[in-house]
Amino acid sequence: MRELFDEASGKSPLDPEEAVRRTMRSPRRKRFYAKAGVVDAPDGFAITLDDKPIRAPSGRPLVAPVRAIADAIVAEWDAQPELINPLTMPMTRFANSVVDAVVDRVDAVKEDIAKYFQSDLLFYRAGHPDGLVAREAALWDPPLFWAAEALGAHFILAEGIVHVRQPETAVAAARAALPDDPWRVAALHVITTLTGSALLALALLRGVLDADQVWAAAHVDEDWNIKKWGVDEEVAARRAARLVDFQAAATILRSVNP
Repeated sequence: MRELFDEASGKSPLDPEEAVRRTMRSPRRKRFYAKAGVVDAPDGFAITLDDKPIRAPSGRPLVAPVRAIADAIVAEWDAQPELINPLTMPMTRFANSVVDAVVDRVDAVKEDIAKYFQSDLLFYRAGHPDGLVAREAALWDPPLFWAAEALGAHFILAEGIVHVRQPETAVAAARAALPDDPWRVAALHVITTLTGSALLALALLRGVLDADQVWAAAHVDEDWNIKKWGVDEEVAARRAARLVDFQAAATILRSVNP
């Protein structure tokens, strides 16, 4: 079973797209269990297959911090047909990533998130057309204003894609808002990499925006081009795959937030 979910290999163990690429290269295994379940564990809720605890690729027990996450993982295993398809199991893949790639390196993952505060999607605005400029402002200004008012993180905006160095005080203030527990940090990392914005991830964490608003904000430019030029089926398929992992990360965040 471990080879089906080997999230710990590769340069970016929390990158959902890379995880999917690795999964697609692996042979699919037949379903070898009758039922999945949950049992109480000292540090949460352990996932079982036919009453035997399952483990992440590293060999560590797969334990969820709250019952809602454990139940969601069980539902993924119960829903598998004759052949197990990890692509349909985002919560399980996420849990493996937390257990194997985040628990022992929370600070390193936080630093990876914090890098986005130097070049966040929300900082770089279109200069034209007016409709796109207005749409970006409508979806991107609220989380930026919130960061300034609630966190004391005052960022600099730019027109175009030329890099603008952000104030160290702003970056430090935003970084200080990142949590310390591995499950929330992992969820924020996934959301950040999928959206290109650590500020959108923080806004979701703090309840400033909901998941639908964050996803829409992350795709302002893409949706504008779709409206003008139509849908590219290949791009749409990639976006749909990313959405699955985004929704899983948002669910995790919602489940473990105090």
